[in-house]
Amino acid sequence: MTTATLEDLYVHVEQNEALYIEKLREVVAIPSVSSDAAYRPKVFEMGAWLNKEMQRLGISTKLHHPGKHVMDGQELELPPIVLGKLGEDPAKKTILIYGHYDVQPALLSDGWESDPWTLTECDDGRLVGRGSTDDKGPVIAWLWAIEAHQKLGLDLPVNLRFCFEGMEENGSEGLDELIVAEAKGYFADVDACSVSDNYYIGTTKPCITYGLRGISYFTATVQGPAWDLHSGVFGGTTHEPMTDLIHLMHSLVKPDGTILIPGIMDNVAPVTDAEFEIYDKIDFELADLEKSIGAKALIHDDKTKTLMHRWRFPSLSLHGIEGAFYAPGSKTVIPAKVTGKFSLRTVPNMTPDEVAAKVTAHLEAEFAKLGSKNTLKVEALHGGKAWVGDINHWNFVAAIKATEKVHGVTPDLTREGGSIPVVLTFADALEKSVALIPLGRGDDGAHSVNEKLDKSNYINGIKLLATYLHEVAANAE
Repeated sequence: MTTATLEDLYVHVEQNEALYIEKLREVVAIPSVSSDAAYRPKVFEMGAWLNKEMQRLGISTKLHHPGKHVMDGQELELPPIVLGKLGEDPAKKTILIYGHYDVQPALLSDGWESDPWTLTECDDGRLVGRGSTDDKGPVIAWLWAIEAHQKLGLDLPVNLRFCFEGMEENGSEGLDELIVAEAKGYFADVDACSVSDNYYIGTTKPCITYGLRGISYFTATVQGPAWDLHSGVFGGTTHEPMTDLIHLMHSLVKPDGTILIPGIMDNVAPVTDAEFEIYDKIDFELADLEKSIGAKALIHDDKTKTLMHRWRFPSLSLHGIEGAFYAPGSKTVIPAKVTGKFSLRTVPNMTPDEVAAKVTAHLEAEFAKLGSKNTLKVEALHGGKAWVGDINHWNFVAAIKATEKVHGVTPDLTREGGSIPVVLTFADALEKSVALIPLGRGDDGAHSVNEKLDKSNYINGIKLLATYLHEVAANAE
């Protein structure tokens, strides 16, 4: 029987730093862009790479092929969802690991410091390359955590299940259907889930994430004349769609972020004292947020209020107007038809159906007040519910304790203002706890130029994920 310990594993990980960086270089070099048809073969190549590495580690894999879809006018095969099993011990808890192996597009001409498909190790410790932090680095970090156990003869304290997809950056087609279909099948023995596909709130202090906002996206279309009109000929004689739409958009939200839709806040849960305590402890500076937006334009001058309006309360954002003149120069046109686009980021207890009903009723009532002879059509394009986890569940306790052991600090407990739909799907379909364990920093630049994963976060991330598995075994009920 081995006498190896987690401390030995930490030493092993540090000694193999160069190997792990080389492996990251391998996967960054595969431009697995799921949103571009020309790169679809590379997405398949990345899925095959992952499947081979998993099999090398003794993981029993299964490739689920979701079928086909149409993109850029072409019918394409969807990349496989790589499933895996490691361990069948009924005495151990079973953890499901999710990640994605596709990436965002990237061109050197976009403003990258170096070739986005060649991992560049910078003097300051940054590992720059597309997919380094989103999400290839975290995905393969799981593999190295498993491999370290095997190399040292250290028993894995849990059973593992894997679900790695290749379409996260392009709608995750086929994934929800698979999870729901296999909830009582492939995933039946799962006790909890872990996702590493988000980031620290800042650049130094680790966090564990327990909540996500949902989204409800809308269009409001005002139709008037049969075609565009000349303002010099028809201005002042006809109800103009743009005028109506601007009024409607104005009726949705105030400049201070207050949502003006009646009843929209009715189901938002009041903030508890325990929540205030969590937010008060978060290591966050308003100056960091100002830096991230490149302006001193924050609505609130208080840390807790800012974070709660970023994560805890709903928000409404206006995104654009389709059909309006926007090119350089002057054009005296009256658009015949304009479509306003906006969305609400929603929070627990708000449902897409409820939000859609209230938004539609409000806009129709406001439009009726105008006495316009134009027509209005409101459409709810898509809606996803919010999610919040129980931070007292053993899954979160394990993640927190692992962070304390590896990083020497109690992590911030954070929520995200955006949405990760698969988290809600896992939580609802499997009815299990889902913990988000970020490896990367808030300045990693996922989806942006010069995306990076800091070497220290990568190496410590491998240690963190390994330690989390041991803390699961120690804390699971």
